[in-house]
Amino acid sequence: MLPWIHAARVPRTRGLFAALLLALTVLVAPATTATAAAPAAAEATTSRGWNDYSCKPSAAHPRPVVLVHGTFGNSIDNWLVLAPYLVNRGYCVFSLDYGQLPGVPFFHGLGPIDKSAEQLDVFVDKVLDATGAPKADLVGHSQGGMMPNYYLKFLGGADKVNALVGLAPDNHGTTLLGLTKLLPFFPGVEKFITDTTPGLADQIAGSPFITKLTAGGDTVPGVRYTVIATKYDQVVTPYRTQFLDGPNVRNVLLQDLCPLDLSEHVAIGTVDRIAFHEVANALDPARATPTTCSSVIG
Repeated sequence: MLPWIHAARVPRTRGLFAALLLALTVLVAPATTATAAAPAAAEATTSRGWNDYSCKPSAAHPRPVVLVHGTFGNSIDNWLVLAPYLVNRGYCVFSLDYGQLPGVPFFHGLGPIDKSAEQLDVFVDKVLDATGAPKADLVGHSQGGMMPNYYLKFLGGADKVNALVGLAPDNHGTTLLGLTKLLPFFPGVEKFITDTTPGLADQIAGSPFITKLTAGGDTVPGVRYTVIATKYDQVVTPYRTQFLDGPNVRNVLLQDLCPLDLSEHVAIGTVDRIAFHEVANALDPARATPTTCSSVIG
């Protein structure tokens, strides 16, 4: 249990408060549990073939790919399968950590999402400077698929990004299977979450952050968008709220490609090779091949 959970003091609602808070923290976490290896992200990932700043994009894959982890994820754990998958296909691949809070060194994505988008802005500039590419492609999981929208809309990211691919992104926030609708019934809980883990509060459907993010439309001109969702998502709910509306958008339901795929919110972003085949198609649509159940062995 996280230390700050013990600090909660909500009279007469302790059991229900704890259940709701745990749902907001555990269910929202899309990646595997962060480890003490996180501070050594650059060294560890380089040895696995990504975050290699000597990599130069090829004519076949002229843009670097930046991977954006989800809440509680990090630049290693979220991408142990997808990063090598893309590296083996000839991409220059990079990943970052963002959304750190003071005193919470191993859990990322908890800080205010607008500030996390600023970290993404700095990181993309670093990658473009190193590779010499004019634009990058972004691939994100959960919060990592949604947060870049802020970068594109408000921080000038559209000039530096060719495509955004979201794996189970909470583009319009989440109700957490309706649990967030209970917040008004627990005095002090919503303020506590906002004060201690603003990155979680920002992801609640109807939050001020989500309201600002979606005002004026879901997309910006000049960027290609792909959303890959699973109907078994138990975190970003309802799952269809992940889909974007606008030009240059492709919304994909994983089960339309492979009805046998049972991936939920964690698996679609961390281990699902069927979803990853669709990511590869989104990054290189000119060479796309049909994504089916057999793509798991591709």
